[in-house]
Amino acid sequence: MVWYLLIAGAVVFAHLFITYGAIRNFHYVWVKMARKKRTRYRPATTLIVPCKGIDTRFLSNVQSFVEQEYENYTLFFVVEAESDPAYAELCRLRDRPASQSHAREIRVLVAGRSRSSSQKIHNLLHAVSQVPPESEVLAFADSDISVPHDWLDHLVQPLYQPERGATTGYRWLVPTTPNPATLAASALNGVVAQCLGNTPYNEAWGGSMAIRVADFHRLGIPEIWSRTLSDDLSLSRAVKQAGLKVAFVPQCLVASFEFFTWRRLFEFGRRQFLITRIYAPYMWWPGLVGSLGSVVGLWGSLAVAAYAAAVHAEHVALYAAVPVVLFAGQILRAVLRQITMAVTLRQHLIRLAPAAAADIFGCWLWSIVLLVLMLSSAVGRTIRWRGIRYRLVSPTDIQILEDRRVSGSLWQRMNPAKTDLL
Repeated sequence: MVWYLLIAGAVVFAHLFITYGAIRNFHYVWVKMARKKRTRYRPATTLIVPCKGIDTRFLSNVQSFVEQEYENYTLFFVVEAESDPAYAELCRLRDRPASQSHAREIRVLVAGRSRSSSQKIHNLLHAVSQVPPESEVLAFADSDISVPHDWLDHLVQPLYQPERGATTGYRWLVPTTPNPATLAASALNGVVAQCLGNTPYNEAWGGSMAIRVADFHRLGIPEIWSRTLSDDLSLSRAVKQAGLKVAFVPQCLVASFEFFTWRRLFEFGRRQFLITRIYAPYMWWPGLVGSLGSVVGLWGSLAVAAYAAAVHAEHVALYAAVPVVLFAGQILRAVLRQITMAVTLRQHLIRLAPAAAADIFGCWLWSIVLLVLMLSSAVGRTIRWRGIRYRLVSPTDIQILEDRRVSGSLWQRMNPAKTDLL
């Protein structure tokens, strides 16, 4: 009994600590979303959007970047080659910008093929090299997200405080089809999004992040990016090493419309966590321990409680209380993150309703899926991302092992609505 109480007490304490963090982050989001008054800090900004192929809702996504209510920004779309099917669509968009666009200039850049870093980073560095000298802020976004008209304004605004080295939002996966794998992906993505708040542990997400141009160069981000795979985690590391903060902006939680099969979910999840293991082990290890404790703690304590009841042991209620507390904590965290979704993505509530229900009532199941994905990322150093196979030797050393990229209409026929997220 004594040994069980010690172990169960430690598990419950860790569980309550995680739940406290979720409540704290939820409060931060709630307060930020309710706050209306903002500074008028609107420096000249260059928004860079790397593109590869035609993502789900591609045209409406890229159109949302054109229609930002921000008077002082330049918009760069960048592709690897003119044969990319996105190139022609982007050129048409550039030549017929929306009448309500405030962009000073819209350009479609061609970066060419990468030989050392990931293709995405190669594209980003090519665009950065052409940023107008008057730009004070660099903003980055992915082509698989749809952003509201005030997204750029919210993303840039916190940088008026010098101690904030970068700002970030995050994606919320909106199922295009409510099949089990896609619902699982949405729930698991929500678990990660729930970790963001008023905390020093924030990590920038490359699909929605901004940094001052001066800090970008002072911190040596171009040199770091030239030999790495991850744009956001490497940038986050440099920002934090300089004693600056990564500020999470709840208004920049954005919708990403997706469909997953179980195979694609496994590939995506393993890639995400493997990259985290290499670039941010201080995040990966606590995540693994927490995931393991959540699953083993719940089901182990449930088994012990069932055994205690079967043999009519003393203090059966105490045994039973442990799994009840652990399960209640999982439910509470699921409810909080779904309320966060409802507050930040009101316009997508109907489409997100099945995912919200699946998260709340199936959180115990998704915790097992999460553990499987994290354990799979503990082995190996190779990933495949958008047709390229990489080996992650270290945070500053990657190898391109295999390149199966195809071009033009062939890529589009093979992947009519494919998005390999990162």
